[in-house]
Amino acid sequence: ATLRLLVEDKIRNAIATGHFKPGQRLIERELCEQMGVGRTSVREALRQLEAEGLVVTIPHRGPEVSSINADEARQLYEVRALLEGFAGRAFAERGSDADIARLKEAVAGFRKAAEGDDRATLVEAKTRFYSVLMEGADNMFIRQSLTALHNRITLLRVTSMTQQGRLADSVAEIETIYEAIAAHDGARAEAACKHHIAKAAEVALAVLAKDEAGNPT
Repeated sequence: ATLRLLVEDKIRNAIATGHFKPGQRLIERELCEQMGVGRTSVREALRQLEAEGLVVTIPHRGPEVSSINADEARQLYEVRALLEGFAGRAFAERGSDADIARLKEAVAGFRKAAEGDDRATLVEAKTRFYSVLMEGADNMFIRQSLTALHNRITLLRVTSMTQQGRLADSVAEIETIYEAIAAHDGARAEAACKHHIAKAAEVALAVLAKDEAGNPT
């Protein structure tokens, strides 16, 4: 199980950082060679990633990285805004001092990652922030739902964050979320979370719409 989890994480990170791109075939033999593991571990990992929506198996072609169109992305961001808005409010209203301290640390980690140019570090830092946010909300069902959404959002995160000017805005928005939560202002935290998602959606949807216009099906 541990080996399978390691393979899952490696493939998931490769997708999150854009190393494996939407629509790219994931050939078992090549993955085995790259990761130095057997086919059983790769197949189990791919099955899990398929359950998360990151991988899709195409008949007569095999597994490939999932693609997401603009309409699907819009729907994802709409639901995500509702859930993360709730999570931000819940965190602000009942988060402990220890929870808030962990959030502050996660925000600082994201800010530092944004100063560099390593995509893997950036994605890891953003993932850490969301993990702490969900922990502080202290609602297992919100956490389960957001985790599923974030797995799909992984396909878009690098796309949105790497657009010109977006990363600096993202850092500022994350800091605003933290400030509202630290002040125990539930309404402001909810609004800040929704604003952050709306801006990310705006950028990602613009990129997807442009891609779809250039590659009509």
